[in-house]
Amino acid sequence: MMTITYPVTTGLYVNITNRCPCACTFCVRNKKDYVFESDSLWLDREPTVQEICDSLDTWDLSKYEEVVFCGFGEPTERLYDLLEVAKYIKSKSDIKIRINTNGLADLIWKQSTAPKLKGVIDAVSISLNATNKEDYLEVVRPKFGIESFDAMLQFTKDCTEYVPSVMMTVVDVVTTKEEQEKCREICESVGAIFRVRPYN
Repeated sequence: MMTITYPVTTGLYVNITNRCPCACTFCVRNKKDYVFESDSLWLDREPTVQEICDSLDTWDLSKYEEVVFCGFGEPTERLYDLLEVAKYIKSKSDIKIRINTNGLADLIWKQSTAPKLKGVIDAVSISLNATNKEDYLEVVRPKFGIESFDAMLQFTKDCTEYVPSVMMTVVDVVTTKEEQEKCREICESVGAIFRVRPYN
């Protein structure tokens, strides 16, 4: 049985794909097949929109503060399905909806994607994890190459126009205190909130 939805503290997380255009050096997928108390997040196949909605229906959304699209892949690989599911959630509940992303949706879809989030997504959390394009390429290892860092920053900046809450994160184990301060400055320059998150 596939794990499509799973709880993490006050959030209900949605695992819709195992595809990802990155191969981060610190990726949890390299060490285990679950996070927190979840069952395995490796999907036998990608669940249909209907299967995702059916899985969501098995949970009482009033018990959670937010629904988070975040699993063992990059959720924007299935952007249009993600938005369809998000609209379904909105039709049933006023719960906050967040996407945890690497911020490379524009490169995945070869177009500006942030406008599509307007009115559907309440928060976006984008992984930064480096202070420049060279270090980003080395740590995140995106298949799109050196242009990825600037594309991620542009996506973040665009999101601030369409999404109420935009955050950028760095993982504590891959950045020094000095790098974190530089990352904070980058976040502020594109209008995002900055957060250092613990590696788990």
